[in-house]
Amino acid sequence: MHRVAETGVAAHWLYRTAGALDLEEAQRETHRWLQSLLEIQSESRDSREFLEHVKGDLFPEEIYVFTPKGKIMALPRGATAVDFAYGVHTDIGHHSVAARINYEIVPLRTELKNGDHVEILTAPSARPNPSWLTFVATGKARSRIRHYLKGLQQKESAALGERLLTQALATLKIEPDAVPWERWDALAKEYGARSKLEILADIGVGKRLSFVVAQALSRSSRADEQGPIGTNLAPAPVRGSLTLHGVEGVAIQYAKCCRPVPGDAIIAQFRKGQGLVVHLRDCATLKKQRVDASELVDVEWAADVKGVFDAGMRLLVSDRRGLLADIATTINDAGANIDNVSVERPDGSDVLAMFFGVQVRDRKHLAQVIRALKRLPEVRRIMRART
Repeated sequence: MHRVAETGVAAHWLYRTAGALDLEEAQRETHRWLQSLLEIQSESRDSREFLEHVKGDLFPEEIYVFTPKGKIMALPRGATAVDFAYGVHTDIGHHSVAARINYEIVPLRTELKNGDHVEILTAPSARPNPSWLTFVATGKARSRIRHYLKGLQQKESAALGERLLTQALATLKIEPDAVPWERWDALAKEYGARSKLEILADIGVGKRLSFVVAQALSRSSRADEQGPIGTNLAPAPVRGSLTLHGVEGVAIQYAKCCRPVPGDAIIAQFRKGQGLVVHLRDCATLKKQRVDASELVDVEWAADVKGVFDAGMRLLVSDRRGLLADIATTINDAGANIDNVSVERPDGSDVLAMFFGVQVRDRKHLAQVIRALKRLPEVRRIMRART
């Protein structure tokens, strides 16, 4: 601590390694460490995040593990297989699926110990999981994971933003492909954005309104005096509502307050920083919020919606031994998955109030589940739960 106070972090790091390395090697190691800090800093959003990444690397109690080729790698105590994977190479970390420690397959969150022989198992389709951030110990692993997730969120938000902008341009009879790159470059400079992708991502998360961007694109650029851009473009067919195909990623979410499923009449709300949140058109929570009309977007289900969706059911039943198991079996036989269950019993009553969170394909599938449950003699009342 005294050496850090007097001469700084780099001198402290050099002091820790100088006993085991000659001066030239220590200088190379110091250079590599400082280069790693620069990489982490370039990926950190602010100084606090940068400090969070590196503070665990300054005074760690180190452990030493072996790579499959017998090379020794030093890691801070508490490091996991994910830290090891990113220590080897960023691509290995990104595509990790499991680890083989001392020739036994274990989860990636497994904490490493001195002398462990570590091998990382990868798959081309594997991607970083946000939950990894809860257990990684090194700044390098944490910064690489966050950098990847930030890029993924931007990509999905940009895809949504492009769909919303296409819808807005259609109302102005403008074909999106006919908007020249020069106009996009001018608009990016006007907005202080780095690229078209950033503008689309801002639309996707609600930072910019699609119709405002569409109007800006329809104006003539300063370098082009040929009049409004729309007069030189082929008219686009008028499009209807934004079509939802199911699992859309982080940019589109389905509201927990009303649990919409395919087949329901729906509407979407822009939530800043969250993207599009889909509600039932008659959602009581949305009505209470008194949402501004500019935040609402018309949406509809595609004909080939894929995936499963959360729905809820409330039951009033006569209690008996084994009833919960029979209800669960009935739901399972109807092809639905149970997500959560809660049970309430009024004092001194033999009647139970039950809530089931289920995952169904669409409104028709939910109706089949409800009809199946109605056949149980103990079920007095059943209804879909919106909240």
